[in-house]
Amino acid sequence: MTIEVRPASVFEDVRTVLGPKSPDANVCWCLSYRIPSKLNNELRGPARGEYVAELCRATTPPGVLAYDAGEPVGWAAVAPRSATSFARNRKIPHLDDLPVWSLWCIRVRPGHRKQGLSHALIAGAVDFARAQGAPMIEAYPLDNGDARVDLTMAYAGLRKNFERAGFVHAADTTSVLAGHPRVLMRLDLREGGSAG
Repeated sequence: MTIEVRPASVFEDVRTVLGPKSPDANVCWCLSYRIPSKLNNELRGPARGEYVAELCRATTPPGVLAYDAGEPVGWAAVAPRSATSFARNRKIPHLDDLPVWSLWCIRVRPGHRKQGLSHALIAGAVDFARAQGAPMIEAYPLDNGDARVDLTMAYAGLRKNFERAGFVHAADTTSVLAGHPRVLMRLDLREGGSAG
């Protein structure tokens, strides 16, 4: 398996990973944290995909995709925190005034899981944020210890996977997902920086 992680600028590839089987179905499209809740509730069915297609055409794509031999198999959402609902989230603390980037969703297609793709996606998202000039990247994974996590709720990532990628615990949150607390983890992208 040869995994390559690239900016998510090809909408058809994003649709392969995030889109619904039926074009009219209402799925997240990884928009729920990216756009204001009012707009998130108004966008229905195909309009959600059309919105993501616009994001893919933007100068800075909405995240990164993992490819296995050219086939899109995974996704990670990464963007400036200021451009997401995390900028106003009361459950996840705002630590300082650095223009941090957020990595908040990791998705691997069925049939490709348990192959290390989440690790490749985290690394690819970090590289993408660094290339965009981000001084710091943060994530809000589940602190699940050894407990199993429902796959549909594992999109936030797992603390141990972020620790493996060099992120450090920066703060506790009051956010809970699938019965597990979420923690704020950071990785300093500045030369010689530390994540705390």
